[in-house]
Amino acid sequence: MRTVSVAAGDPPRPAPAPAPSPSTSPRPEALAALKDSASVGLGLLPLGLAFGVVISHAGLPWWCATLFTAVIYAGSFEFLLVNLAVAVTPLATVALTAFLVNVRHVFYALSFPLHRVRGRLARTYSTFALTDEAYALTTGDQARSWTGARIVWLQLFMQLYWVAGATAGALLGSVVPDSVTGLDFAMTALFAVLALDAVRERRDDLPTPVLALLSALVARLVLPGQMLLVAFTLFTAALLVRSRKEESRA
Repeated sequence: MRTVSVAAGDPPRPAPAPAPSPSTSPRPEALAALKDSASVGLGLLPLGLAFGVVISHAGLPWWCATLFTAVIYAGSFEFLLVNLAVAVTPLATVALTAFLVNVRHVFYALSFPLHRVRGRLARTYSTFALTDEAYALTTGDQARSWTGARIVWLQLFMQLYWVAGATAGALLGSVVPDSVTGLDFAMTALFAVLALDAVRERRDDLPTPVLALLSALVARLVLPGQMLLVAFTLFTAALLVRSRKEESRA
């Protein structure tokens, strides 16, 4: 029996209770991340179902939906990859398409809170799972106090929503008639909602959508053949200039 020595005249004090075992302790970060991901998960599940149905109607086996969402996990590019896979597109073209569609993630890294994530494995997965939805949730004002564990759990839950929805959609795709159209627009609709939320949260002198539209128009007029690359370059430069002006005012 454990005892605690006390000075003469002092009342006896009970021994402190042992700390709970780490294996049985609750995971508050995971629970908090599950709640944080619930709103986006409601959008990712039907979006995944739509992607799975697209996989099924394209004639690909159901497990392609699970493979694409678990290994590639690139959202809009996965919808494009279905047509590329069916058409047996050369790998060089697939790689170039993937780069052009996902090059925006390079700019996400400028403000994504990866520095809070500890551990090589966790940082590697967090980099892999940096999606538009994860970026939108982790860079807002409400996420400034989130720990790295909470961020990684959030990303993991969002990928599970995506994988589960796509797998279910591919398995049930045969019951959805081919006459149903617009399923591939689900990704665009989700992006539009995320963009509206971001605009409402930030109040800038020159709104981000206006900067994006001006960049696209200039790129279309100057170099229409390289519109995407030029538009991204102009948009990034405009964001940097706006950020410098905001810092000078502070």
